[in-house]
Amino acid sequence: MKTLNDIIEKAKSYLPNQSLELIKKAYDYSAELHKDQVRLSGEPYINHPIETAYTLAELKMDEYCISAGLLHDVLEDTLVSYEELSKEFGEEIAQLVDGVTKIGKIQFTSKADRRAENYRKMLIAMAKDIRVIIIKLADRLHNIKTLDFQPPDKREAIARETLEIYTPIANRLGMAKIKSELEDLSFKYIKPEVYEYLRAEVDKRIAQRGDYVERVKEIIKKLLADHNIQCEVSGRPKHLYSINQKMERQKISLDQIYDLIAFRIIVKSIKECYEVLGIIHSQWKPVPGRFKDYIAVPKPNMYQSLHTTVIGPEGERIEIQIRTEEMHRIAEFGIAAHWKYKEGRVRALKEEERFAWLRQILEYQKESKDAKDFIES
Repeated sequence: MKTLNDIIEKAKSYLPNQSLELIKKAYDYSAELHKDQVRLSGEPYINHPIETAYTLAELKMDEYCISAGLLHDVLEDTLVSYEELSKEFGEEIAQLVDGVTKIGKIQFTSKADRRAENYRKMLIAMAKDIRVIIIKLADRLHNIKTLDFQPPDKREAIARETLEIYTPIANRLGMAKIKSELEDLSFKYIKPEVYEYLRAEVDKRIAQRGDYVERVKEIIKKLLADHNIQCEVSGRPKHLYSINQKMERQKISLDQIYDLIAFRIIVKSIKECYEVLGIIHSQWKPVPGRFKDYIAVPKPNMYQSLHTTVIGPEGERIEIQIRTEEMHRIAEFGIAAHWKYKEGRVRALKEEERFAWLRQILEYQKESKDAKDFIES
């Protein structure tokens, strides 16, 4: 369970003391308004805004966004008015909280032919201030982490809405870390038996292959050190939802998925990305048709990396992603990685950059044949 101090510890790594005071003030105000309220779990209601704000601090959002995260339920769940909130914290924070409240009132439908309309509503909400949807994603992330306390029918409904509405938006904004968490948690409640089977099996296989993963990492590090390339190498299992999607799409069993673990190599420059690719392909035979250059041709959500699959040690297929530190930051946090730091505080995303992101999203939606294309891209 997170606390105000956890938020402050995260935020002080990139925000000045003056900004931290605003966050503390927002916490005090929210805690007072929610003091007599409890969650379905029985825990104090304030724990939810704290968790939401902590996620925003992890994303390195500005003090206004974090403060709005702490206050995001006060207009809906307490007697405070927009005017009172604006007077206490200013128009910027009041508008963010109001935007999150309005998204919460959107009536989504699960009918496939109406999904495009759901996206239109969300995109309109985003167009005014992208931080509104980032707060909403952080809010939804904590809500789905605590779904066990909801009735079973409501659990599945919330999980489906998350998978159909919120994860595609997180994907379009390039926020892979939140997207993957939302997908796996939704999957857990939509197909609990499949989820538990995959979780147990993948954990067992990873435990069995732990030595192999470490060996591959050491081989890669030595290879690149021999070429005077500094790098970070990690190997981690793929997310359960994406494994299940691959099984369903290709009609295969878990035993037929040979690349459960993806290796990631992070280097200093684009030039080194391509050098590393050449070194890897010289060491291990690449699998035909499995190379993707998302550096030269980024995904619509600005994601960049080189992807390749090779026949590694012991004849096993291994998937490798190669990217720079900046590409990694954008791959993990998406549009949230583009907030500008200037003159002692976080400045909002430059207007032209913000609208470039939204233009990409809107154009892709327009070009998609239907909402399903948009969801799955």
